Amino acid sequence: MFNVYCDESGHLEHDEVNVMVIGGVAIDNEFRKKAYSDIKQIKIKYGIPIHREIKWTKVSKGELDYYKSLIDYFIENEQLRFRAIIVPDKTRLDHARFNQTQDEFYYKIYYDMLKKVLLNHDVIRVYIDIKDTNSSYKVKKLTKYLNNTYTAHRNDVKIMQIRSHENSLLQMADLLIGCVMYKNRNLTSSSAKLELVKYLESKINSSLNRTSYYSELKFNLLVMDRL
Repeated sequence: MFNVYCDESGHLEHDEVNVMVIGGVAIDNEFRKKAYSDIKQIKIKYGIPIHREIKWTKVSKGELDYYKSLIDYFIENEQLRFRAIIVPDKTRLDHARFNQTQDEFYYKIYYDMLKKVLLNHDVIRVYIDIKDTNSSYKVKKLTKYLNNTYTAHRNDVKIMQIRSHENSLLQMADLLIGCVMYKNRNLTSSSAKLELVKYLESKINSSLNRTSYYSELKFNLLVMDRL
């Protein structure tokens, strides 16, 4: 069984943020508990309360070494993978041209993000953060979309809601998506966040605003420049 912990940023149609990122951290279920334990030990090493959430918005100069260690752990753990889809400018979206709504576009992006996992694993569990009262509706619609789109492959796919503060791998997804979002929005207001973005880029030897080779498994990005 393969688990994917998903999060998104800038996904609302009228949120005054032009960039949209949907991504997920993936790991085989066999190695999930070990990853939880390892992340807990990193927190202990840096004097971080073990129940404190890993969160992009909390990245600061005083805890930069801690966040760099989390990046190091992701890079060095061969079982962890990350994939994200980047929409660089939502104002260019032409839903009428593709006969779709904003919601339908959202589910298509989610499918494209998960497609590599769907192709390579038969039993998949997708975990999504409970953000608001619309989360249940979103899960039902996404489940229906994936089932309708991917029935030919007969994957056993289930989508579940969890609370981000209770799952460190979902929090890792938030951190990595935060880095990707910061780079693609060309933000520079936080020196700590800017340094963490550059640190991650040095680790993957690529820019966070560039499409990866499709064969890249560790850190895979797709920039949707044809909207």
